[in-house]
Amino acid sequence: MLIDDNLLDKVTEQAKASGHLRMNYNLHDSLEAKAQRLLNALEPGTVLPVHRHRHTAETYIVLRGCIKVLFYNDDRVLTDEFLVHPDNKVYGMHIPAGQWHTLEVLESGTVIFEVKDGPYAPLQPDDIFVP
Repeated sequence: MLIDDNLLDKVTEQAKASGHLRMNYNLHDSLEAKAQRLLNALEPGTVLPVHRHRHTAETYIVLRGCIKVLFYNDDRVLTDEFLVHPDNKVYGMHIPAGQWHTLEVLESGTVIFEVKDGPYAPLQPDDIFVP
């Protein structure tokens, strides 16, 4: 399978049509896979709660578009933010396990390649907060 503009455009159109303004395109075979690899098409206005993954790190690579990644501490205080934009030669972000984080989408048509350890584990209420 090629990961090209045709695929990115297809997933982006699905994201724009989604009520959540985002759409995953899984590259892993199952939710039980040891590596969860996916394209994530994101549109400005999508809401991703501040969350953490206690048992896995997470890596984002921006294929096109721009995101701002925000880090928080356990006291729900913003501690850092990073602009990830290939035009600025900043291509991705590695987020350590347990790090509270979210992202803001800054450009329409943004698509990221996302990787974290599997199997898939839905976020638990203790792993989400509203700043």
